Amino acid sequence: MNDAFGHIPSAGLVWAIPGLPLLGFLAIMFGGGRAVSVLGPRAGRRLVGGLATALVAASFVLSVLILGDLVVLDPERRRMVASLLPIGGVTPWIDVGAIHVHYQALIDPLSVVMCLVVTGVGALIHLYATGYMGDDRDYPRFFAYFNLFIAAMLVLVLGESILVMFVGWEGVGLCSYLLISFWYEDADNARAGNKAFIVNRVGDVGFALGIMTILAVFGTLSFHTATGSGFLDMAARKATAHGALTTGTATLIAILLFAGACGKSAQFPLHIWLPDAMAGPTPVSALIHAATMVTAGVVMVTRMSVIFVQAPVVMTVVAVLGLFTALFAATIALTQTDIKKVLAYSTVSQLGFMFLGCGAGAFAAGVFHVTTHAFFKALLFLGAGSVIHGLSGEQDMRRMGGLSRHMRITFATMVAGWAAISGFPALSGFWSKDAILGFGAGVPRIGFILYAVGTITAVLTGLYMTRLMSETFWGGSRLSPGSHPHESPPSMLIPLVVLAILSVCGGWIGTPWANAFERFLETSLPAPQLFTAHEGVPVPLGLAIGALVGVGAMTAGALLYRRDPGAAASERKPGALYAGARNLWYVDACANAVFVRGGGRAAIILWQWVDQGIVDRLVNALAFLTGLTSEIARGFQSGYVRVYVTTMLGGALALLLWSLMTAGVR
Repeated sequence: MNDAFGHIPSAGLVWAIPGLPLLGFLAIMFGGGRAVSVLGPRAGRRLVGGLATALVAASFVLSVLILGDLVVLDPERRRMVASLLPIGGVTPWIDVGAIHVHYQALIDPLSVVMCLVVTGVGALIHLYATGYMGDDRDYPRFFAYFNLFIAAMLVLVLGESILVMFVGWEGVGLCSYLLISFWYEDADNARAGNKAFIVNRVGDVGFALGIMTILAVFGTLSFHTATGSGFLDMAARKATAHGALTTGTATLIAILLFAGACGKSAQFPLHIWLPDAMAGPTPVSALIHAATMVTAGVVMVTRMSVIFVQAPVVMTVVAVLGLFTALFAATIALTQTDIKKVLAYSTVSQLGFMFLGCGAGAFAAGVFHVTTHAFFKALLFLGAGSVIHGLSGEQDMRRMGGLSRHMRITFATMVAGWAAISGFPALSGFWSKDAILGFGAGVPRIGFILYAVGTITAVLTGLYMTRLMSETFWGGSRLSPGSHPHESPPSMLIPLVVLAILSVCGGWIGTPWANAFERFLETSLPAPQLFTAHEGVPVPLGLAIGALVGVGAMTAGALLYRRDPGAAASERKPGALYAGARNLWYVDACANAVFVRGGGRAAIILWQWVDQGIVDRLVNALAFLTGLTSEIARGFQSGYVRVYVTTMLGGALALLLWSLMTAGVR
């Protein structure tokens, strides 16, 4: 890595990228309700939704401006630090001893790519939500939380130091809790919000310990500085504040940071929060749990890649655990009947592919899949929301069928998302997923296993997505009596069309022959002398196998499910494997038994035996002794002067006798 910083003319506006959504949060949170009451429900909600959407769209425009300034620079100078406050300059946040943290943003290819994804896809989902949430009585509160989430996510990707990143990291965790449990009067939603918050805290303990270790080892929390004194600059030189960076130290830091990534990006066994999070509104599922927040772990690992590549054991763990999570979640997705639950486990599976890419050293391929996944998974979630909206809240695919005749635009856009995630040739998912599998095959000793299992998982992806399409849109109608399916309003359909176009064309910037995406990210990744990922499968062969897998899985799924959309053969005669997948491989049941019920029983024991039996009794005994002593002492406080004089004379006499006795001894 080169430590030189370039000059970016629009860097003075970077504060407004997270600042505008934050301003929207404040304005809507404190004035949105009044706007609705003064202007009326229709006009007030239009103002609130329009303002929230426009501010995120403005952040997208600013991100495009910064991208334009960045691409004209020489690759080695595509990095700059700018203020996150409108006043500009270096504004200290923490300045104690060796800790110097400022309100600053790091502008580089990785942060700009993520700003474009967060604000671009986020603006489309905001527009969609203006229609989907149109009748909700807490409309202003929803968009206030939505804007706050965008602001927190942008702080996460823009932070100049790992501590500023951690502020955004915890911010999106808070917003996730607020949005998942948005309909908090429903007990399921409240429990889902609690589960997401608690499980993420488990991973965040590792992240926090990783930050402390970085400070102890490098003496700084800044990623990069113009003088090359940031901890990533030092790690690139294999140096620390105390000498050389050893493999053991890099391994400790990497494994702690990866624990945080597992929580936020829903990797096994900390994946259990994400499917339950589907209890929240569908726009929340699309924004937080498909396109942005759940990819934060991948972004963090990529940002720290210069440390990860110096910890080969951790790299192998990242690759293997990522692939296991991908396969594990794909098998569960094959058995779910709730349309959002299928997409939830699909998200967990696709996140596993991203970590496979990072573990194989193909960080650019992992971020490329983050980008394409944002397009097609947001499209699929919003398409599912359009179906739910058109069926007045129905989410069970067993009570759908034949909707292609009633929801033609939704169906057409969903076809694009289905083909993209399944790996249909030339679509976005085809390029990014095949790049990951190709690099996975290049991992020493286990590359063939990773490639084989990854290919099987890709086949399962095509199967479960074809099953979703079949049960939802094809065949005869299985709608509940009285259902009147209808197409969604334009505010919901426009984002679907835009995302469908991106799902088809968005991968063309990362083709193997002219991979502009990878070249752009080069300065955010480890230098070749530290690590070089190798594709284990020749590109033409890999693309041929990928095309065969994508088309073959979709065709096999169509033959298997279209004949009987309501139930595949495995569902009519469930065996042990199907039962295991249908029951989430009993991971959630074990977690509930050990941590919920077991933890509850342990808490009761601690309460009854330790708190009440020991602590309370000790406190009560001390109180009793204090009271007894007070009662005895109070007997001497009669209020009569003669008693006090007699006591004083007695004391004086005792002191005199003591003095005479001790004098005689001497």
